[in-house]
Amino acid sequence: MTLKTLITAAVAATTFAGAAFAESHSGTDNPMVGGAAMFPDKNIVENALNSADHTTLVAAVKAADLVDTLMGDGPFTVFAPTNAAFGRISDDSLNALLQPEAKAQLTQILTCHVVAANVMSDAIAGMIADDGGMHAVPTVGGCSLQAKMDGSKITLTDENGREATVTIADVRQSNGVIHVIDRVLLPAQ
Repeated sequence: MTLKTLITAAVAATTFAGAAFAESHSGTDNPMVGGAAMFPDKNIVENALNSADHTTLVAAVKAADLVDTLMGDGPFTVFAPTNAAFGRISDDSLNALLQPEAKAQLTQILTCHVVAANVMSDAIAGMIADDGGMHAVPTVGGCSLQAKMDGSKITLTDENGREATVTIADVRQSNGVIHVIDRVLLPAQ
């Protein structure tokens, strides 16, 4: 089964569930992500499973055996690349990353999107301001991301100079927060 087939099946399976969750979303002020409600009493994985925009990320988290970790107590801040962000990677490269023999590399890439703290966007913006316009963000994967402001948006630059923009900030989870980003960040190469 190809990655695209797997993702298409996952989207179809979660679309109905996401619509049902969205109907019951009233009463929370969490942003919708991928057409689905995000509930602050659900963990990172439970909410990501409902986002039609994060099916590739969910497949990658499963392939790297990080599901149990991201369902844990945390706290975690996850910079969550969308399917479109993963779409900037060639199909061959992405398929290779999802193979069992690439698990260590995939794990490092994914954990370079995770911070071992619950950090909301206003706190990140404050750290950027306090540090004179740029703040180093150490990740669980050993990467250092550089956070800065681009107008009212937070951007993150990886160790290779690749820049991602936070497109949806402050999606509260029971074990942390998700900030949706538009590019996959990589460790130094």
